[in-house]
Amino acid sequence: MRFFLMTLFAAVTVALIVILNSTMVLPAPLGKLMSPQHGVWQNAEPYDLDYNATLSFPQLKEKAIVYLDDRLVPHIFAQNDEDALFIQGYLHARFRLWQMEFQARAAGGRLSEIVGPDLINFDRNQRRLGMVFAAENSVKEVEKDPELLAAYNAYTAGVNSYIETLTDRTLPLEYKLMGYQPEKWSNLKSALFLKFMALDLAGFEEDFEMTNARSVFSKEVFQKLYPIASDSLDPIVPKGTQFAPEPEPLVIPESAEETYYDNRTTNNITGIKPDKSNGSNNWAVGGSKTQSGYPILCNDPHLGLNMPSLWYEIQISTPDYNSYGVSFPGAPCVIIGFNDSIAFGFTNAMRDVRDYYEVKFKDESRQEYWFDSAWHKTEFRIEKIVVKGQPDFLDTVAYTNIGPVMYDKSYTGNRNTGNKDYAVRWKAHDPSNEGKTFYLLNRAKNYDDYLKAIKNLQVPGQNCIFSSKTGDIAIWDQGNFPAKWYRQGDFIMEGDNSDYFWQYNIPQEQNPHQVNPDRGFVSSANQLPTDTTYPYYLGGNYPPYRGFEINRRLYTMDNITPEDMMKLQTDNYNLFGEIAAPEIISRIPEDQLNDTDRKYFEALKNWDYVNAPDAIAPTIFKLVWDELYKIIFDDEFKATGLTLAKPHNSTLVDIIKRNDTTFTFYDNINTPEVETLEDNVAAAFKKCIPTFIQLEKEGRLEWTKYKDTRVQHLARIDALSSLHLYNGGGEFSINATKEQHGPSWRMVVQLTPETDAYGVYPGGQSGNPGSRYYDTFIDHWTKGEYYKLWVMNKADAGNDKVKHTMQFNPSTN
Repeated sequence: MRFFLMTLFAAVTVALIVILNSTMVLPAPLGKLMSPQHGVWQNAEPYDLDYNATLSFPQLKEKAIVYLDDRLVPHIFAQNDEDALFIQGYLHARFRLWQMEFQARAAGGRLSEIVGPDLINFDRNQRRLGMVFAAENSVKEVEKDPELLAAYNAYTAGVNSYIETLTDRTLPLEYKLMGYQPEKWSNLKSALFLKFMALDLAGFEEDFEMTNARSVFSKEVFQKLYPIASDSLDPIVPKGTQFAPEPEPLVIPESAEETYYDNRTTNNITGIKPDKSNGSNNWAVGGSKTQSGYPILCNDPHLGLNMPSLWYEIQISTPDYNSYGVSFPGAPCVIIGFNDSIAFGFTNAMRDVRDYYEVKFKDESRQEYWFDSAWHKTEFRIEKIVVKGQPDFLDTVAYTNIGPVMYDKSYTGNRNTGNKDYAVRWKAHDPSNEGKTFYLLNRAKNYDDYLKAIKNLQVPGQNCIFSSKTGDIAIWDQGNFPAKWYRQGDFIMEGDNSDYFWQYNIPQEQNPHQVNPDRGFVSSANQLPTDTTYPYYLGGNYPPYRGFEINRRLYTMDNITPEDMMKLQTDNYNLFGEIAAPEIISRIPEDQLNDTDRKYFEALKNWDYVNAPDAIAPTIFKLVWDELYKIIFDDEFKATGLTLAKPHNSTLVDIIKRNDTTFTFYDNINTPEVETLEDNVAAAFKKCIPTFIQLEKEGRLEWTKYKDTRVQHLARIDALSSLHLYNGGGEFSINATKEQHGPSWRMVVQLTPETDAYGVYPGGQSGNPGSRYYDTFIDHWTKGEYYKLWVMNKADAGNDKVKHTMQFNPSTN
């Protein structure tokens, strides 16, 4: 018995040793994770952690100081620009290292290296799209600009100076949980991050789905399902604006009207495409409409809601400029914010700058491709994908004069490409220097400086909003946009000749813009920048409702205060509901409703079109509308056996309101009866009743509980996320908060002589889940509350808001 117990004890000991020193339970060895000296316990920060420090680095030229306030916002005071950006890099790494490195890895297609084989296809997608190729081209442009190169070098040096101080004990939590170590930072990683944002904002496309749709619908039906503009369009530049013609007429191929490939291509991509709702709101009102007589600028970019937050709040002060706002951990400068003279912000321009072309190779070797009646040599890029726990995966990517061949026989990205080869032409591949935009905006003093700065912004295209203390307001739909003929790029195009290539870029001065308009405000919310008289085809995806509602409000407002603007930014009114709900309500047969049905009908009928958190009508409306949409389109769309582009909600409601008698989709092709819109509405409402009953039983019929907004940790770890947030809004509200997407930074800046600014984002300054500053701002953001942004002067060092001081000194070591 004693021998048995000793044997059992020995076996258990061996098993524990194996488990604790392996990744059988977690990606990192459990024993190391639980180590009191080096494990996750070390990431739990004391509530009153002292951040005071005196630091010395040989890269610094002069002494500098950082004051951390009561929200852990750093206020950097440096004697020169390079020292300031070195410190910014150090602070980004100090508080957000895992996040910035993880996002750079994701951008460059290197997640398999730390997660494993499940993400090989994600990594291949990033490599084949040419993310690294694009970032390398960007770095080459930075290296041609001595001023910006010095800024990037300083920032990178700051990041690496912090990384060099790390030990197993001080590693950020996620490195310990996932079992890997940080790498040194580089300018390429900063460029990769900016290209990652370009993908998020200018990477959405439906070329394959639109090609499918055109292959099955007549031209008349296609135009009805996929119109260029909504009836509710109120463009960024008002209707009726006169535009200059093209400097040279675009040459439209003779076959353009018929060009599509009836190739039965399908698209089932999940997790690869950016959110088509990536957008934002921004507006600026002139002094003629404000109580103070000075402009007010507002911006709330709508992006994925993640922890740690995409943004890091910061003030950077040097003898040359004093900027405040939010920055991207991973890139230098303030990205959205203001300085002592101007304020600036952005919304997504939504342009289509990513097109696909079918390529013809000579043979299976792909050594040559056919173009303009001749064979040309293919270039190849061997992508080595390191895979955790498995051998490296080698992917050979062909490059033609169009760009990388993203889809071929070896990789379809979950698309059935029919064994054809498709190259992608993406504007982000072109040499560009987007970082210069923010570098110059941080120190801009007037409209001319702003215009000079934004001319560096090539991709992603953005609606760049501006206001100044001299009273100017402006907006430019800015980017290096290809000049396209009607519908160019909506479909897969021929890649064996230049007829379908982009011919030239729209001249800068012809980008839509407004400067100090008579109406007293400029605005954008991702709607079309112009009406259809603009001489170039815009392509892209343009939701109309937020822009319409913002303009409707601003037209009627006067004596505007920052508080008015905060209220507008967080407004939950659903304009789409105002337009669509009456069309539904009027077609529900009240006389056929039982008591249960009538309860939900009355809630919808009495809705004030506000997506209030505790209201049930928004949930009822959404469910009925979504069911109606499916009833109308699913039978015809599914019968094709193809994945087709989905018509926009605005398209369907426009058709309904027009009482279009030629619209045949109301009839269900799978039944002998001829259904009408009234039949569809009645069926949709009736079908939703059991769902209403079940949701109410579960306590989830209220809009906030049905929508269930959350701010998710980047590694999808619920314990490190903020879940089940109480708020309203939605896709069609100015407060465009959805399940995991919405206002990622709300900012209101009044450009009075002493700047009066407010802001909030859903997160906290620290990326460490063990810090009190990890999710500090979540409650304020959820409630629609703002912090007053403290633009500190160095003389304020004794202010009670200053909680910690970090002294940075040059050293000779």
